[in-house]
Amino acid sequence: MGCCCDQDDDVEILRHLNPSPPVQSLPPEPPPEDSSAVVLSPMNSHFLALSCRDILRLIFENLSIPDLARSSCVSRLWHSVASDQEIVSGAFKAPWKVKDVVGKPSSWSFWRDNCLGKFAISHRILRGDSLASLAVKYSVQVTDIKRLNNMISDHGIYSRERLLIPIGNPNILINSICYIEMDAIAKREVAVLYLDGIPITHHLYGKETCERGMSSVQVNKRVLHLLSRSMMVDDETAQYYLSISNGDPRAALTEFAEDIRWERHLSIA
Repeated sequence: MGCCCDQDDDVEILRHLNPSPPVQSLPPEPPPEDSSAVVLSPMNSHFLALSCRDILRLIFENLSIPDLARSSCVSRLWHSVASDQEIVSGAFKAPWKVKDVVGKPSSWSFWRDNCLGKFAISHRILRGDSLASLAVKYSVQVTDIKRLNNMISDHGIYSRERLLIPIGNPNILINSICYIEMDAIAKREVAVLYLDGIPITHHLYGKETCERGMSSVQVNKRVLHLLSRSMMVDDETAQYYLSISNGDPRAALTEFAEDIRWERHLSIA
């Protein structure tokens, strides 16, 4: 019988003659497909693209108004790029496919909301126009026209050069050019669309209109007050009829009566 030492020597000899194959490490598992994409986030402060103005412009040009507002709070650089008027105006008109927005608003807050209510059609008042006829023509509600133009009485239409008409069908804004204007009478700043393509100068709707009318007619306040009471309208409407009647109160009453008669005939028909 051999001793145990001989068995150990045999095992050792066999181990040298038939060495076991080396243990190979398993290949690393491929990363998930989603992990290969670079996520742009304000938290990636080490990502150099987020500090490049040109790259930021390319990114911000595809953001909406709310996203631009959030981006402007990240850093001074982001605020500078996100507040650029070209980028903001592009985001303002993008949802409605507006071709261009001309003008600069009086307040930066104008850009914060690009709802359909920020746009309006400019309608030059013509003889025979009424709120009812304009509502039918543009497929909107009379109350919406009055609200947009800050009107109380239906007869206030006659004291104005134009009316702002709310837009009911947004398709009318596609490839259009709008002009940012402050309507002094409506006391509202909107992006105005001119369907005839020819914008009327802004001063027609500001203080210069009233001043020009007052200087040419020299309206007496007492006469104006009595005339407005007779017509049961506001002073602006009475002033309008005086201006088209060369300051003759009797002719102004006649003009007003004819317009009322025409409106009633239209409603009956």
